[in-house]
Amino acid sequence: MAPKGGKDAEKHHIDHTPEYEEFIKKLAAFHEKRGTNFEPEPRLPVSGGHVNVDLLKLYKGVIERGGYDELCSKQKAWGQLAEELGMFADDNKNMGQLSFQLKTDFYRFLGAFWIQDQYGKEPPPKEILEAVSCATKYGPILTRTIESFELATGKRPGSETPVKEDKPAESTPVSGNRASGRLREAPAQRIPFQPDTGSTRATRHTSSQHTNSQSHHSANSHSTTTTSHTAPAAASTSHGQHAQHHAPQRYEGSHLHQQPPPVMRGASGSYVPPNSENASRLSEIIEPRPPINVPLRPVSTPGNNPVEYARRQRQLRYAAAGILEPIPGRPPVPGANNDGPNIYTRCLQSLRSGIPSEQAFALHHLVKISFERGDKFKFESFLGLAEGLIEKGLEIASLFYHIDLELDYTGGDDGSSDAILDGVHGTRDLLSRIEKFQRRATFDHLQPEHSADLFVRITEAILTIRNMVMLQENAIYMAEVYPLKDLLCILLQLPRLEMLVEVKHFALDIAEQLTPWLVLDAEDPLYQSLLSQLDSSDRGTILTALRAISRISMNLEATNKLQKVPAIVLQNIITWLLLNDEELMDACLDFLYQYTAVVPNVESLLDSVDMEQAIPHLVRLLAHGSKRIRESYILEPERKVGASEHVVPLPQDLQDRLSGTEEPQRCFNWLTSLFEEDPESHITQIAIWQAYQSSFGGKSRNTLSAADFIRNVSHVFVNARAQIIRGPGEAQRFIIEGIRARTVPLDYETKEEYARCQWLIGGAPYTLQRCGGFFPGGEKLWQHIMTQHLERSPGEDGKFSDTEVDVSCKWADCRKYVQPTPMKLSQLTRHLKTHVSTPVKRGLSDSSSDVPAKKLKKSYLVPAKTMTITWEKTLTTPDERNPRIDRAAGIPLSAVLVLRNIARNVVKTESQETLLQSEETGGEAGGWNEKLFRPMTPRLFEVMTENPAMSDYIASLLQLIQQDV
Repeated sequence: MAPKGGKDAEKHHIDHTPEYEEFIKKLAAFHEKRGTNFEPEPRLPVSGGHVNVDLLKLYKGVIERGGYDELCSKQKAWGQLAEELGMFADDNKNMGQLSFQLKTDFYRFLGAFWIQDQYGKEPPPKEILEAVSCATKYGPILTRTIESFELATGKRPGSETPVKEDKPAESTPVSGNRASGRLREAPAQRIPFQPDTGSTRATRHTSSQHTNSQSHHSANSHSTTTTSHTAPAAASTSHGQHAQHHAPQRYEGSHLHQQPPPVMRGASGSYVPPNSENASRLSEIIEPRPPINVPLRPVSTPGNNPVEYARRQRQLRYAAAGILEPIPGRPPVPGANNDGPNIYTRCLQSLRSGIPSEQAFALHHLVKISFERGDKFKFESFLGLAEGLIEKGLEIASLFYHIDLELDYTGGDDGSSDAILDGVHGTRDLLSRIEKFQRRATFDHLQPEHSADLFVRITEAILTIRNMVMLQENAIYMAEVYPLKDLLCILLQLPRLEMLVEVKHFALDIAEQLTPWLVLDAEDPLYQSLLSQLDSSDRGTILTALRAISRISMNLEATNKLQKVPAIVLQNIITWLLLNDEELMDACLDFLYQYTAVVPNVESLLDSVDMEQAIPHLVRLLAHGSKRIRESYILEPERKVGASEHVVPLPQDLQDRLSGTEEPQRCFNWLTSLFEEDPESHITQIAIWQAYQSSFGGKSRNTLSAADFIRNVSHVFVNARAQIIRGPGEAQRFIIEGIRARTVPLDYETKEEYARCQWLIGGAPYTLQRCGGFFPGGEKLWQHIMTQHLERSPGEDGKFSDTEVDVSCKWADCRKYVQPTPMKLSQLTRHLKTHVSTPVKRGLSDSSSDVPAKKLKKSYLVPAKTMTITWEKTLTTPDERNPRIDRAAGIPLSAVLVLRNIARNVVKTESQETLLQSEETGGEAGGWNEKLFRPMTPRLFEVMTENPAMSDYIASLLQLIQQDV
């Protein structure tokens, strides 16, 4: 469980312990058997992002609180559980959403499992548990059954159509249902009064006209309702009829039974708005019959299609004469109604055709396809594409040498012709053949038209291969195509011309993607070609070649031994480490890590490079990119000194200054100097009054009365108030709450605290007591100690003579000079100044003299004791298993791994035995590790101490060094 403490607790995370893994497996099997969905690590939005919920911690936390039903019965219980699990929200609104989603996760993934695991009962079916939301009021899940679910919802599990509820009659009072949570039903609609706007004067045709009007209106209403949705009957304008349209209707067979609307008369029926909200809704029930679609088929007749009838007559005549109908003389157009091959097949066939124009078309589109569709364009889907591109790339040899290279796929290459390459197993002697090629006279920036066009097509073919091998599936496929290795060797061995820089970079990019899937020995032409690129002055060439060499066999079980590396290459790599180029340093360190893992290579490194100069540079890289981090730790928290009834005496200088001040200003200054605000403390009125009387009562007659004095306390300290308290079994006490006596006086003008003299005075040890005098500033206190306690007098110039003294330091708790010691006075005064502190300003402003008392710093608070630690931090990356732990990464990690390889393998070389033999004859013992790492040992210990991420690696390196030292 996460520690308690709200937002100060540790952030929620998943601990992949064996117990957690076993619990998730059991939970997944339970949901699979139950047929419900299961998420092992559901995501939950929290403050600052998302977290994955640890279902085991959630399950244990709910069980500790009595279960799901118990938590749902308490308010804010889920929110408190979320805080204890380390899930925080920015405000209360987000906290409600967080707690509801946490409750939903338990309900969906752990509710049924909780019932079966804790109570041994069969959980409710998923139709009434997981299929419904946890926010609905269906009752506790522990006692939920199908019967209780039907009673609570009015529907059966799995049913989507709710059961029609019986509506209470209008005469049934419903106000009593408020306690149960139901809303009060609206009262029944009443028919509004419709005035008769017609003439009140009766005529002799009134009865007949009224009867005809009724029949005519009924007929019109019926016909309008059955034929149109936009012209409702005029009878629907009253609210009474509108209420009737919403009343329950019942169907019997195919007839709709409804009370006919009453006939309206006068102006109320003269106009009804077409879109009125009071319009009749009976028209919505009856829809007009949709139009009937009749399929029409054209029929040929002699009038509309005479050509067809003439053809039929001609066929009848030929049939009667026994003559076959002649076939039209026009042959069909080849390729008609045929779209032809797709662009992929077209490009492949054009590439293999050998026609320059077709190849130009194919290569142009292949470059575009390989760049835009590189994630789906695979060699294995287009047989012959790889071979066609390689054959086109090999034509580059004819531009710079007098030779036309060909590939032989029969496997019978006997090496008789330098122009025929083995396409099955690769050409092992390719480098020696290239040395025999006769060079053409070529100009770097001037080429014939034919050669320039051919060079563009060759470059596009190589670029297509480069784009396609960026996909891992294509790289694995091309690793088994041996002619590609021959092509790369030829490209890398071409003359050093500016026009070939791009092509060589393409070749290096291809090699970088292929070498992880290749096993290259020291004699392999491609391996030798890559090593030859390391003497280049092009940074891009060096970087790509180093990465390609370092990745040989990286994805295979074979070991990349990196044998026969020239000495000049090793020297260049050590030199490149001195450059301020992180990418180049990283590539060099990767190469050295692979190279020093083999013992013979370490022997070669000792012979080629001055390792005594190289090791300090590698140690220097252990702190590459480091930052100094300062962190403070609290050793003792801030504490508060208890309040006391004792009021410190007023210093003499303040006494003299306040003696000439009139009341009530004197009282204000006296309270400011000796008291301060503290909401949690109080002082009795008799104690503060007696302190005031002892300061001014006997020396001045114009002192304040007790009532005025207590009133002035509230004027100086706003939050101070006089109260009467009485404890159980105690007499009542008159106090002033909100203030307390200062431990040291304060200058009411400068806001500086006085310094207390701690010098012990008295004869016998048991009668020693502190001086206790207060002095404004350290200089006054020092003068007091020199004149009063040491009994030294200054000269005419105000300075003390530096004479020989034989005294001891009697400052309280000082153990420096306990016994009288002869020394110079200057030496003693230097020691005394360590006890005399500078004055402390308690105000917020140095220039303002009237700072409010409530803004002064509290003297009764003892500040916390802290310790500041400074350490180095280099590049780190989170651990995959535990994101809270940072692991070392980057150049510092590569450097320590190289140093560890050297320390481990240098003792196994022949040079180690030779060095030990020479040391036996008179040299210093220890071997190569002593010679290389002994000067760097202090720095290694420093890095191990100050860099936590690198400490484990440095410790293993030091262990290897000390074993041999």
